[in-house]
Amino acid sequence: MTTDPKPSTAATATATGADGAGAWQATHIYYAANPRPLLLNCVRPLVAELESDGLLAGYFFINYWLEGPHIRLRIKPARPEAAEEVRGRTEEALARFLAERPALYEVDSGFLNEFYNKLFEIEFSSVERAEYTDAEGRMNLQPNNTFRRVPYEPEYAKYGGPAGIELAEWHFRRSSDLVIDAFGTKNLHLRTVLLGTAAQLMTVMSTAFLPTRERLAEYMDSYYQFWHRAFPNTGFVGSTEYDRRFNDVAPQLAAQYTRARAAVTAADEAAGSGDTASATATGRLPAFLAGWADHSRELRDRAVALAESGQLVFRGAHEDREQVVTDPADALRRLLSPYMHMTNNRLHVTIQDEAYLSHMLGRTLSEYPMETAGAGGAGEAA
Repeated sequence: MTTDPKPSTAATATATGADGAGAWQATHIYYAANPRPLLLNCVRPLVAELESDGLLAGYFFINYWLEGPHIRLRIKPARPEAAEEVRGRTEEALARFLAERPALYEVDSGFLNEFYNKLFEIEFSSVERAEYTDAEGRMNLQPNNTFRRVPYEPEYAKYGGPAGIELAEWHFRRSSDLVIDAFGTKNLHLRTVLLGTAAQLMTVMSTAFLPTRERLAEYMDSYYQFWHRAFPNTGFVGSTEYDRRFNDVAPQLAAQYTRARAAVTAADEAAGSGDTASATATGRLPAFLAGWADHSRELRDRAVALAESGQLVFRGAHEDREQVVTDPADALRRLLSPYMHMTNNRLHVTIQDEAYLSHMLGRTLSEYPMETAGAGGAGEAA
């Protein structure tokens, strides 16, 4: 799961960005249903209209569960004086959508409430839980089909300080656009399609960030182990049941990796030689993945530049002080997991499924002979 801790002492969100844009506006939209219609029929046209009218500097969204399932929408006005109009248009669009197409499911009457309460117990200390609980110690639920304004609190410690947050916000818009487009063009309501899409996006991004098969295999295993440790004694994240599908899934995952590695390597080599026309994954991967590969390469290069210039400042969950990270490999490893996780979050991929995919990818890279992977179809990872 993702959390939104308070900003580190090193920085706080400013009213006006360095680019002259307005302050980020954050809205939580409590919608206990599949987010697809909300994203396609409300968020996408709202963003398009704001941009067309010169009012938008950026936006992104995530899915979250605290106080009930909701979308956290963040919108950045193009300039401070546009803030009131942007806020008004946003709230008008949300109110209209929720009135026309309300979510019908109530979380407090079924299984999901128990599931969210278990997550609540795992992720928050007893002191932190007190802010969100009722008299019986259960998590409060916000009214369904409502929205509210909240402060925008960037995760400076996770993404590398102010410079890292600016990079993350740039990336999050691309990730949000990608996912909303996928909801409009792919059958993501089918589990096989959803997991196949997530596996391809994870493979492409991680291949751009980590240069060898061995390092990527180790990383995917550590990523799986992180989720396994995060939910002890819950049954949320397994391994034995995952391995039953290995022989079915490994050939497709190996083929995906082989194609992604070839495309990223060729584009990087062309860029290094000054051949800008060939420094792209276009033509080497399907358009959906080629665009993601090129974005991932640019994201990697920007992160490396920030690290080398000493602008990335991290603070881990169990660290008592901030640390400037100047080693590009260390910076990329720290950033890859939250970048990858948040794209899966936007796709509405569960923690269980993300752990499953990372386990399968790691085992495939460690055990499956790549020379037999070939260059077959995209495949599915279900």
